[in-house]
Amino acid sequence: MTRTYDHGGGVRSIQVPIPDNPLGHTLVHVVDTDRGPVLIDTGWDDPASWDALAEGLTACGTSVGEVHGVIVTHHHPDHHGLSGTVREASGAWIAMHEADTAIVRRTRSAEPERWFTYMAAKLTAAGAPEEHVAPLRGARRHTLPGLSPALPDREIVPGDLLDLPGRRLRAIWTPGHTPGHVCLHLEEEHPAQLPGHGRLFSGDHVLPEITPHIGLYEDPDDDTVTDPLGDYLDSLERIARLAPAEILPAHQHAFTGAEARVRELLAHHEARLTGLLTLLREPLTAWQLAERMEWNRPWEQIPYGSRNIAVSEAESHLRRLVKLGRAETVTGSGPVTYRAV
Repeated sequence: MTRTYDHGGGVRSIQVPIPDNPLGHTLVHVVDTDRGPVLIDTGWDDPASWDALAEGLTACGTSVGEVHGVIVTHHHPDHHGLSGTVREASGAWIAMHEADTAIVRRTRSAEPERWFTYMAAKLTAAGAPEEHVAPLRGARRHTLPGLSPALPDREIVPGDLLDLPGRRLRAIWTPGHTPGHVCLHLEEEHPAQLPGHGRLFSGDHVLPEITPHIGLYEDPDDDTVTDPLGDYLDSLERIARLAPAEILPAHQHAFTGAEARVRELLAHHEARLTGLLTLLREPLTAWQLAERMEWNRPWEQIPYGSRNIAVSEAESHLRRLVKLGRAETVTGSGPVTYRAV
């Protein structure tokens, strides 16, 4: 049976399962408005996930057909996956930040083969061994999740109130986990009178026990060097200053103590950056660094796809160290190697 939670003040959440994923589920939040319920995220595009969402909405006293709008915190398939199906069933609008909408647009227009070619080149440049890169060469898989995501029809503008009749929900741009990730600040008194400023729908930006992945989402045709970890750390500071009474994340559970959690996350990343500098006493590629970093399991047990994510995270941290002047690339190295300064 689908689990739902009533957070009070016209806000509920539904556990929507993520197939074959240790996260288990996405918490889809349902916000009552004067024109019908608005969803914050929708869950994974899977029949079981769709059934759970529909059952959960019924348990909340409404239905998919009554949904007025969908606000997507970011483009990942466990958040945006069912948005198009919800729109087809209800006529709801879909809103997303322009930076993630650009990724959706690029994903929809690109052939899957182009993505595999790009990934093979990126991993080769990062120092991945040929046996890891080889499966990507000539790959023709069309079953990856999120290859045909719904195109949003509204733009989330940072700082603006969203069009939720009868509610005050303000968009806070929090890049890092993705370039267009947004948190949503419900500027209303907490129903249980908890101290602080309203409630925050945090997506994946701030979770109670998990550190979100910081990856790279770059246009193959754009050679701009981004700093997603720097963006993430700046975004965390923004949430700390907001000081919400309660955080309603997209995974795990609602929690209080936003400022303390932000400080934990900032300390985690500073400790990780310091630890990486120790490893970089010898020149390493992003792949070699990922092999040596601490993960939730030994490198030998990390599956293929997760290794790609780990290398992306390693490179995000390397870019931050370079920008801070604490590391540098080794001139003429290929694949690219880095060392501490």
